Amino acid sequence: MKILHIDSSSTGAASVSRQLTAATVKALRDANPAAQVSYRDLVAHAPAHLDGHLLMTLRPQPGVELPTDENFRKEVAYTDTLLNEFMAADVIVVGAPFYNFSIPSQLKAWIDRIAQAGKTFRYTANGPEGLAKGKKVVIVSARGGKYAGTPVETMLDHQESYLRALFGFLGITDVSVLRAEGVAFGPEARDQAVADAIAQLGTLADELAA
Repeated sequence: MKILHIDSSSTGAASVSRQLTAATVKALRDANPAAQVSYRDLVAHAPAHLDGHLLMTLRPQPGVELPTDENFRKEVAYTDTLLNEFMAADVIVVGAPFYNFSIPSQLKAWIDRIAQAGKTFRYTANGPEGLAKGKKVVIVSARGGKYAGTPVETMLDHQESYLRALFGFLGITDVSVLRAEGVAFGPEARDQAVADAIAQLGTLADELAA
């Protein structure tokens, strides 16, 4: 098993999602000691947001000339690295804190690098087809408030719902969510939310290792 471990929280050691992604990867390795882990910290080495030239690299257009300078070549190489890491992984553990009802911009920038027509999806006569089939994803969701199962969840959740849709578009249908909610309600609520999430890890790791 090859595991890709992704963190995107900007709060460092104070991050609940980072704590839970680390615990998730540990549980996966405990269940499968031969597992190989690649780690990507999207804050420490943040992908640049797409500009016109990077977008044209991912979606070439006839007659469009692209830069040849060293910085641009490095960005293209970084895109290839991110794509190759993603495609090589069997299980992707994605740390996704809930920022203003969505995901961190660093995580969105990573998605913009890996969502490439002809590589992770393609358009066919029958509609789009994901090309990353057979992988498993764990969305490690950390939220300051409580939204799951509430009347406002559909209106305000552009985090878990977006990531499920995105990975589904890429062909990944085996998506699990490990969620800690209400972590901004005080230390006791935070500790309880983390403990509740960690309590699910044994079962989740066994399912993913199967």
